[in-house]
This record gives sequence, structure tokens and C-alpha cells, in this order.
Amino acid sequence: MNNPQSMDADGTLRFGAYVFHRQQRLVSKAGWPVPLGGRALDILAVLLEAPGQFIDKATLIERVWPCSVVEENNLRVHIAALRRAFDGQRYILNDPHRGYCFAAPVHGALPSVATPCHNLVTRLTPVIGRDEVLGVLVRRLSGQRLVTLTGCAGVGKSTLALALAERVLPRYRDGVWWVDLATVQTPKAMLEQVAAVLQLQAGSSAHELGRQLASRQLLLVLDGVDLLLVACRQWLRVLRELAPRVSVLISSREPLHLPGEWVLRVPRLAVPAPAALASVEQALACPAVQLFVARARAGQQGFALRLQDLAPLRDIVRRLDGIPLALELAAAQVDALGMRGVQAQLCKGLQVLTRGRRTAVERHQSLAAALDWTYQRLSLPERWLFLQLGLFKHAVNVPTLSALVAGTELEHADLAYLLTRLVNVSLLSVEPGPGLPRYRLLNCLRGYALMQLRDPRQVQRLQQGYGHYLGLGSGRPFVLQLVEQAASVD
Repeated sequence: MNNPQSMDADGTLRFGAYVFHRQQRLVSKAGWPVPLGGRALDILAVLLEAPGQFIDKATLIERVWPCSVVEENNLRVHIAALRRAFDGQRYILNDPHRGYCFAAPVHGALPSVATPCHNLVTRLTPVIGRDEVLGVLVRRLSGQRLVTLTGCAGVGKSTLALALAERVLPRYRDGVWWVDLATVQTPKAMLEQVAAVLQLQAGSSAHELGRQLASRQLLLVLDGVDLLLVACRQWLRVLRELAPRVSVLISSREPLHLPGEWVLRVPRLAVPAPAALASVEQALACPAVQLFVARARAGQQGFALRLQDLAPLRDIVRRLDGIPLALELAAAQVDALGMRGVQAQLCKGLQVLTRGRRTAVERHQSLAAALDWTYQRLSLPERWLFLQLGLFKHAVNVPTLSALVAGTELEHADLAYLLTRLVNVSLLSVEPGPGLPRYRLLNCLRGYALMQLRDPRQVQRLQQGYGHYLGLGSGRPFVLQLVEQAASVD
């Protein structure tokens, strides 16, 4: 039998009475091999890359089982095997929130591993309530070249994309690269932005960019492609042919509808059930409450959730539909208004949701700004239908909606098409259930629609567009009808 002491010392680490020979994938004690399975050795290798630091469970699972769907129980089984192999020594610590850490003093050094290159921004706040969906995405991205995250304004598409990019960073030899396209408006500017981020030849065409990426193995994150859907589709078709090892992660309010595209509609955070009002601990198990409380604490030193806060807090998070941006903006007002004050303001409309983080991009400084971005890009019939739906608290189907718009300028419109468009751009939700599809605006979106109808400036713009759309002499009964109905709707 080979003597482990005589093996190549490169990549050899010592801790306590044990020696880890990385190249031979072997742990020895007093010169004798310690029986360990391959997965346990893989976990040990990852923990020893950063001794003294906690590594979260999702990262460990991704590193050890990169192409498999694995439950957390599998990880615990192999951790337990490692602990038994070390005769019960407390070399591996566990923290429920941070993961696992190799805590023993380690002597020696692993061969230097090139740090993956990237341009991802440093995260200032933790991601809350996304562990399950992140696990799904990490596994899906291992076998998918194009993944698109869609959802309504403020639901956290960019936050989720960044968290996913961080988790899969070790997977890509040539790194992970973030390209912000939210304010880019032309196909040429899009290609220039991509070339600048990837340090490719400036002024390249779509085909030239594809050829320059032909040998690279990387993940490209295109954030906010809503204005460039057609150009993005065309370029990704080229990229698929010329750069087969480039994967793409998209965030957009509507999918690209490309062959091979896997689309995830980012879910809202779960809001508490009535039973969660029994205790603060129960309420804090709910992701929407966790996020709200975390942001309230960040803005108000010493903030603590009390039992008497639970009823107004539940009303707040339900009114805000569990939308992360809305929750953050509302939580920022707690120090000035208190919990019941925020609740009272939300009963009057969305105006309270205006004080965002100063580091946020302009479209995330208020919920209205985030929704404006989509609303202003709707066609006039789409706007009219969106505003019409804002008059109703409950879901409606196509026959009911057809009766509601009878006698108006939407009477002869293709309602099914317009509804599909509003769903695609994440302004409208389809309610689950049997029978015909039923459509409803989320509370936040309904509040935004009513805000448009009650703002004289917005009504004037709508009326001007109405006249231009229908021609002179057509009158303005439909716009006025919407405005009159909005005045009496709560």
C-alpha cells in the first residue's frame, strides 16, 4: 500500500491528527487512509478552500452536485459522515442561517485557484424569501442556455438575477458578466454596451460579437431588455449558433418567445395567513413580513415588531401583494408614520411609496416610477383596458368584460389579444380556477390605475391621445366615463 506521507506535498493540508491530500482525494491519520466517500471528500475540499468561513448550503450543494437535483438531507448525511470520520472532533460547525464552516486550524495551502472574473456589484442587503426559487434556477441553469425572469414591476427580477449569478459564478470558466440594458434604446447601443462590458472590439456587429465569444464559456446577464426585445431576439439567435458555450440570463417584464427559452415568472413574496397573527414568531416566518421588518430596522434604530403591530402589518403586506419594492418603500416610512400611519396612508393610495433607497436606480425610487415605465409603453387601447380593469376589485372573464365595454370604443377591440398583451408585460394576473380564464389587477396595480384616472394631468394626456386615436368629432365619452367611475370607486 502506498504511504500517504510520501505523496506529493502539493495541495496537502494538515488539521489536528489528519492530513488531506487533495490530488489523491484522500484523508489520512497516522499514515493510514480514513474511509470516506467521494461526496464527503468533495464537501471537505470545498470547506477547506475557506477555513474559518461559513459556506451556505446552497453553494455547497451546487459545488458538489452541479448537475443534479439534490435535497438538503443529502448534504447533512455526508456532513455527518465527515464528523464521524474525525472521531467526533468539532471540526465542522453548522449555523442554520449561514451554512457550514471548517473551524479547526489548518496548516498548508491548497494550489491557487483562479478567482472567477465578473463585474457583479457588491450586495448591500441579504436576499429574503428566495431560497426555493434560487435552488430551482441554479439547477435549471446547469442545462439551459437561455433563462428569462419575468414579472411585474418591483417583484425583484434584478435582485433574483444577481443572487443567481453570484451562486453560479464558479461554474463559468470565463466569468459572469452583468449588462444593464434598462436605459439602452437602440440595437446598436445594446451591442456597444455588451462589447464594453466584455472588453470586445468596439463597433462590432452582432455576428462579429458572436465570433469573438465563440471560444468563451461564460454567463451573460442582460438586465432590463424590455425596450430591446426584437434586437435581443435577433442577437441571441446569432449567439446560439456562433458561441455554443455562452449562457444567457434575461430579466424582462415579458419573455422573448425564443425556441429553447425557459421562462420563470418571478413569484411575489408570500403574505401571512390570518393564523399568523397569533404571535410575532409566526408572523416572522412569512417572507413578506421578514423583508418588511428587515427594511424597517434598517431605517429605524431599535425597531422591533410587537404583537399589536401584526394586524396593521398583515393589512399592509396584503395591500402591497407581497411585492418586494412596494414593501421596502412602505417600510421606509415606518420611522416617520408608525405602522398604523403607513396603513392609513396606503388606504388612500400609493403616494406613500415614494421614498426609496438613494442608491436605487431612478425607476425604483418609487412604485409609481416603476409602473410608469411599463404603462407609458402601452398602446392606447391597452391603456384603456388597463384603466377599465382598475375599476374592479374582483377578477373578470372575457364575456363579462365584453359587456362592460359595450357601447365604448373598446367594443370592437380584440379583447383577448389586449388581455394577453397585459399579461405578457406583467400588468395583469390570471386567476387560477376552473372555467374561463379570469383576469385581475393586483392591489398595487389597481391603485396605480385609479391614480391615473384621478390625476387631471394624466386624464388630459389620455384625452389628447383619445382624440388623436379616433379623429376629430368622435367625442370623448369613454375617457370621461372611466374618470367618473373612478371617482366613486374605493
